Amino acid sequence: MGEEKEEVKSFKDLGICDQLIEACDSLGWKIPTKIQVEAVPHALEGKDLIGLAQTGSGKTGAFALPILQALLESSQKSVQPFFACVLSPTRELAIQIAEQFEALGSGIGLRCGVLVGGVDMAQQTLILSKKTTYCCCNTWTPFGSSLKHQRFFSSYVEVFGLR
Repeated sequence: MGEEKEEVKSFKDLGICDQLIEACDSLGWKIPTKIQVEAVPHALEGKDLIGLAQTGSGKTGAFALPILQALLESSQKSVQPFFACVLSPTRELAIQIAEQFEALGSGIGLRCGVLVGGVDMAQQTLILSKKTTYCCCNTWTPFGSSLKHQRFFSSYVEVFGLR
């Protein structure tokens, strides 16, 4: 006989910490979506994931919440200037992802930088130079493509995501 899964009724059931549950509440997220129920527990264990779901299904929350929780748990021991880098295929999606991270991370002092094509490289390098930037959303631009192949990520980023 197969194992019966416990019904998940809250973000607490997924293992999300109280600080982030408050952020979810402030965004009107009362219960986790299907993709969040499936992905969050595995992501909290540090597993690599591939998730497919429709637009508006909560995919960004499914990877943002575990990243932010890992940031909270490691904030005392991490000395790296960047904690996470999420690559997205378009500038619009990069901005949307950053907005979600900023909304969820507002209570923990998250500083998010967005790197996109069509913006002056010097201006974007300035974003990277700020030691307080914890989450960086980056599109598939020549800038982003060159970064992903350098030691930048392995040396300075703890979590790497692709959207």
